[in-house]
Amino acid sequence: MKKLLFIIAVVLTGTTVNAQEFAKMDKSPMDRAYYPENAPKRAFEKDEAKQAAMEPQIRVTYSRPAKKGRDIFGGLLKFGEAWRVGANESTEILFLNDVTVGGKTVKAGRYSIIIIPTANEWTLKLNTGLDGWGNYGYDASKDVASVSVAVTESDTEIENLSIALYEASKNTVHLKIGWDTTVVEFPITLK
Repeated sequence: MKKLLFIIAVVLTGTTVNAQEFAKMDKSPMDRAYYPENAPKRAFEKDEAKQAAMEPQIRVTYSRPAKKGRDIFGGLLKFGEAWRVGANESTEILFLNDVTVGGKTVKAGRYSIIIIPTANEWTLKLNTGLDGWGNYGYDASKDVASVSVAVTESDTEIENLSIALYEASKNTVHLKIGWDTTVVEFPITLK
């Protein structure tokens, strides 16, 4: 009987292992943006003061869909409707220290980013709903901060959704989002 159970266990284990396949390459690869930009490379810095200055303060994790000739804003993405800022999983921002967004203090932690785009203005909402797919589970009652900014136009077409974080002025970091010919910059005040 023990021998039979052993054989069944081996067969089932072998079947399970062989059944596991790697996922195919996603059409919208995941990427990260950091503030400061060089934060992931801080371990290479030998000077301790410079290394401390490179300590991450903000990180955005997002997927980068491609334009592929599509009409993006007002077409693929409807004006006035919530958007996850990317593809696949909800875009997530991590604050390693408290910050201020839209005049509200936001505690250090993880938040999803939701954008409500219009032709002239985008509204960014930080939301405590995490680990979702897209914005299908978006619940506005979980918003902790909101800020609206004017849309600007890029001189060149941006094929893949792109996000950057940079210091716009002392203690103010801009979350810059660009896709197609649209660019927006949301201010985040460091505490």
